[in-house]
Amino acid sequence: MAERLLAVNQISFSKNDYPPEGNAHNKALHLTVKCEGYYVKRVMQDGGSGVDICPISTLQCMEIGTERIRPNNVCVRAFNVIERDTIGEIDLILTIGPVDFEVTFQVLDMDTSYNFLLGRPWIHATGDVPSTFH
Repeated sequence: MAERLLAVNQISFSKNDYPPEGNAHNKALHLTVKCEGYYVKRVMQDGGSGVDICPISTLQCMEIGTERIRPNNVCVRAFNVIERDTIGEIDLILTIGPVDFEVTFQVLDMDTSYNFLLGRPWIHATGDVPSTFH
């Protein structure tokens, strides 16, 4: 009986769930989300990031005015160890699947490979367990 209970509360994957490269890939985990009426691709989950980031270019594409950005004194250290001051922060509602999340993003003026970066603040608030392997 205990084995059945434990099996119910486990998540497992078969080899059919692996990407074509198997475990030899090095791809990031990307999502598509709905935000302020727009579908936004290239939303990256990154458990190594201590902040949730929104490039100013993403806000501009969604036609969200800069008057919604609140000033702050946050400095973000990028992956290349360069420190960047934020423009400020903004609260946005993201719809991921059937659930809405209010996310406070740090807004940066920099080129990125993503449209939003969901870091540990969002991951921990949602109880998400990201798996880049799958």
